[in-house]
Amino acid sequence: MTNRMTRRALAMALVVGCAAAAGAQTRTLEIYWIDVEGGAATLIVSPSGQSLLYDAGYETGDRDAKRIYAAAKAAGLTKIDYFVLSHFHGDHAGGIPGLAKLIPLGRCFDRGDFIEPMNQQWRDAYMGACAGKRTILRAGDTIPLQDVQVDIVASNGHFITRPLAGGKVNPLCATAETHAPDVPENQLMVGALFTFGRFKFIDLADLDWEAELELTCPYNRIGEVSIWQAGRHGALDGAGAPAFLYAVRPQVVVVNNGPRKGLGGATAGSPKALSVHYDRIAKTPGIEGIWQGHRSMLDADPAHNTSESMTANLEDAQSHEGHYIKASVASDGTYTITNSRNGFSRTYKTR
Repeated sequence: MTNRMTRRALAMALVVGCAAAAGAQTRTLEIYWIDVEGGAATLIVSPSGQSLLYDAGYETGDRDAKRIYAAAKAAGLTKIDYFVLSHFHGDHAGGIPGLAKLIPLGRCFDRGDFIEPMNQQWRDAYMGACAGKRTILRAGDTIPLQDVQVDIVASNGHFITRPLAGGKVNPLCATAETHAPDVPENQLMVGALFTFGRFKFIDLADLDWEAELELTCPYNRIGEVSIWQAGRHGALDGAGAPAFLYAVRPQVVVVNNGPRKGLGGATAGSPKALSVHYDRIAKTPGIEGIWQGHRSMLDADPAHNTSESMTANLEDAQSHEGHYIKASVASDGTYTITNSRNGFSRTYKTR
């Protein structure tokens, strides 16, 4: 009797264990583009449940910290395992102090110690939350997010020197338009490529036009990607260089713009370009979908914005709920993007 009971118990444990393993294998990689009104806050949750937050939005009355915390709760998180600060600007670093009061932050990563005096307050905000647990990233480093390969392709003005899988000579470089380098912070920031099986997501934050060319000329060291988080919040007079964008050939672009920032507006010191921003994305070879954090009030022409169903926030008010865009990525390369405002979703298959 005892032996039979033992065998049954072992068999039951094996069944439960196999079911748990199967369940673990079917969990998805989840990416949340949180609405921080044209700042940046991208939350990545691996199939194992580990988390990485890339930037923390604005300081504005802890509005963005609260929105990040709400997304973290929706993802079932009780802490942020890894926090990456792309650079020391207020629309990326301002929310850190408020966020650190709401949810524990694990290891922190940044680009280094050089700072312009005008941005010192944002470095101080970051160090207040991350002193004693920070790591300075160098191009070529990785971050140990479980189940996901995280390659640092740019940091502190340096770039990977060898192509990642899929990198090749870029014929667009021969006639590439060049721009003068932007302010130091937009040249020095951290850029990362996230790989989950065949799926690839590139986040270069506000990396400038010339730095994009450094990564893709004379050869493309990144390869092609599934999703590109639009550079400079979609202000593509300062980012989205065609020789870069058309080489990495994203299937989907997510624009983390605000109602009056990024897409449709000019970068400081540049001529107002209006439709060039959206048109360049829409004309990218192989593009299958464009998702926006906000309808642009800088250029509200429907022809220069994606469809309302794929736009998370439609109004101009600053007091709205702050809807996010979410991608759920399966291990076979299928990924579904969902608009939290209306539940609209669309599924893509990684090329």
